[in-house]
Amino acid sequence: MPAPKDLDSSLSLPALYGAKLRKLRIRAGWTQKELGDKIPMAHSRIAQFELGNEVPTDDVSMRLDKVLGADGDLHDLWVHAKRFPPPDAYRKYREYEAKAAAMHKYQAHSVPGLLQTEAYAREVIREALPWCTADQIEEKVAARIARQHVLTRSDPPLLWAVLDESVIRRPVGGTAIMRAQLARLLEASGKANIELQVLPFAAGSHAAMGMSVTVLSFHNAPDVVYLEGGTLTELVKDRREVARQSHRYDRVHALALPLALSLKRIEQAMEEVGTCAPYDAT
Repeated sequence: MPAPKDLDSSLSLPALYGAKLRKLRIRAGWTQKELGDKIPMAHSRIAQFELGNEVPTDDVSMRLDKVLGADGDLHDLWVHAKRFPPPDAYRKYREYEAKAAAMHKYQAHSVPGLLQTEAYAREVIREALPWCTADQIEEKVAARIARQHVLTRSDPPLLWAVLDESVIRRPVGGTAIMRAQLARLLEASGKANIELQVLPFAAGSHAAMGMSVTVLSFHNAPDVVYLEGGTLTELVKDRREVARQSHRYDRVHALALPLALSLKRIEQAMEEVGTCAPYDAT
């Protein structure tokens, strides 16, 4: 019998969930097949959960928690793990991103990774992955910054990003970091292959409430769509669903401020960073 694959719980929340699941299974003295028989499901699915390649459904996670005697701890972790893409899915998205001829993005919560400053990226990653060590965070920051070369290569893709106004108003990392990030956006907007628009608060409700949408287009391949938000993270390749999700992006795009007004809104946000009263949780 081959030795089990090593698990790196720092890769993602699904990986952490999988490592916890394996630990509980081994503690119970069961094989993957024996655990699968108790759910019931194929042992191959248990293996995928443990590797962090899949996240179980709500009811399956609850049954796993119960049969393993986790007292709710495993399912509590699942609540967070389901919000993040399995490592293989994210790696696949990055492969598509590297080959794209055009990227159309609606960002609901943060600056697109391809346009983040190092300091801003560090703050976002630190908040999203509080269980990671400082060294692990720096590795992830370096990987994110390295991805940005796609925009400066000899044949860069078009990046057209619509930013929710909350993206430019939320002072991530404090005044200095946020001002530098907004300056980076203004600088990027001067590139021939980068267009930025702002979806103002005044637009009200819209087709992508609570989620971010990325439509990737290619020279000789069908479009794909990447969805992120809340409990949903999905790489969409089915052509009918791609058309539907692309339409979702188009509707949001139609509500955004024109390019010139969007840049003025970013400039205004940059001037106003630090002028609001500090947040007080008491």
